[in-house]
Amino acid sequence: MGLGIALVAAHKAQVPITLVDNSQSSIDNALKLADRLLEKDVARERITKEEASAISGRLHTTTQMDDLSSVDFVIEAVPEIPNLKFAIFSKLAQVCPPHAILATNTSSISITRIAASTKQNATDVTTPSRVIATHFMNPVPVQKGVEIISGIQTSSETLKAALAFMERMGKVASQSTDSPGFLANRILMPYINEAVICLETGVGTKQDIDAIMKNGTNVPMGPLQLADFVGLDTCLAIMQVLLEETGDSKYRPAVLLRKMVDAGWLGRKSGKGFYEYRA
Repeated sequence: MGLGIALVAAHKAQVPITLVDNSQSSIDNALKLADRLLEKDVARERITKEEASAISGRLHTTTQMDDLSSVDFVIEAVPEIPNLKFAIFSKLAQVCPPHAILATNTSSISITRIAASTKQNATDVTTPSRVIATHFMNPVPVQKGVEIISGIQTSSETLKAALAFMERMGKVASQSTDSPGFLANRILMPYINEAVICLETGVGTKQDIDAIMKNGTNVPMGPLQLADFVGLDTCLAIMQVLLEETGDSKYRPAVLLRKMVDAGWLGRKSGKGFYEYRA
């Protein structure tokens, strides 16, 4: 998702982008994918060759977070692992300039907890005030929606800046309080989880489950296909956060969902999930 965010920011907001990953091979693969996506957009006449070249020219890469010392706005988009995000934000607070907005693309983890990880000392209230969530919808170049979540520490200035930048990116923002799952996944993930339970208990086949929701509610894809697109590991991680944060058993992940993640069947990104995908 990080690449999608970068491409939209480079295209719509027309700002220079620094992509950060600790793996150079991942960066190389991301740039190759970016070139393919831009070529497709040119072929479909969504953008011109000149625009594609300009977008590509705005993308810069690094494997070192220390290279973010002059940025204005950071958007973190790593997996939904709380301690990983806390460690990254602690580092960002040290290397980014004091005016930089520190945004997370988390889909379920408390913004207040992430913001707390940025404190430079026991009395620091300024750094956490610059932390906010900009939760993009997947795929980012297609979906207009973005969820904005403020932590208890987030300042009104940070919220205003985040909303303004999302508008520059061509997004339609909805605001949520810092509650487990926020709005989108508080609604979406139990829906997907229940579809998995229907499959594992034999209520219907995967084709029938997806077909009734597509043809009955006019959504573009059924819940199981959508889960494959999101990533089954991501779905499981969000359900676990919802269960742990609320203590409500209705958020208990489906047994089949756990088994598929254990098997490495993560959806489109692994080539197999509820459906199979060619590379």
